Amino acid sequence: MEAVRLIGVGRRALAESQDAPDIMREAWQAQALAQAIGSRLAMQGPAELRGDALGLAEAGARGSGGSAVPIVGAGGIRAAQLTELGDVRRALVGLGALLGDVGIALVGVASESFEEGAYWQCMEAIDAADESRDRVLEILRRLPERDGRLSGPEPAPDSDSAA
Repeated sequence: MEAVRLIGVGRRALAESQDAPDIMREAWQAQALAQAIGSRLAMQGPAELRGDALGLAEAGARGSGGSAVPIVGAGGIRAAQLTELGDVRRALVGLGALLGDVGIALVGVASESFEEGAYWQCMEAIDAADESRDRVLEILRRLPERDGRLSGPEPAPDSDSAA
């Protein structure tokens, strides 16, 4: 499934989340998607962005790993369905928005948490979403304007325009 479509599925699922476990599960899913997109961009993206893309993959891994991995549910790990990045700029803008939404939702969960362990779990998830979002914004800042889809070769320069 194309990245923008997966991000849309994640945003809808987050918006439909009814309670803290659902929101935490969607935060985990978003981080797994950040990891997958970062990994894919590191492998297929412009050479000048590979380091930043690896940083996004690592930040996503930190946010989707650890001992607090939620039960994913019948749909499985959404990021595993990623087949292509498509329009990289659009995917990164969408991922940044998803991670921002996750952070806001987690603040709500943390503010309503009565259990100290759950509160700190939310705070760690907020930090992870913020770090991933910062990485996305840095990649967007550095993404070459020529970039659209990563698949396929660059068009050859027109020999007439060189004269």
